[in-house]
Amino acid sequence: MSALVCWKCGTSLADYTLPLRRLEECRKCGAELHVCKLCEWYSVAVAKHCREPIAEEVKDKERANFCDYFKPRVGAYVAADVAASGKARSDLDALFGGGKNAAAEPSAADRAKAELDKLFNK
Repeated sequence: MSALVCWKCGTSLADYTLPLRRLEECRKCGAELHVCKLCEWYSVAVAKHCREPIAEEVKDKERANFCDYFKPRVGAYVAADVAASGKARSDLDALFGGGKNAAAEPSAADRAKAELDKLFNK
């Protein structure tokens, strides 16, 4: 099981004894490990994010739980795609006028207020 890694930070869990205890935590990031996101039954493609049909629903997928069907899943860690999220943020800023460009250029309301202030010598 040397390929087993923390679902949150990707640190190797090779030196942990299986089965994982309910309150086992990652030594690096402190994340709880007996969680849905580290389970082989976890899948966002199905209802309640669990492919095990008779397991009770767990609301918080990142907190330790008492599920008897828990089996650690190899490859549970998925690195965040920072480039994609940055591009999405810049696209939203361009679409809705937020972000750095909004601070550089005043809005139409700010320009109108400035014109009124000039008109009335304020």
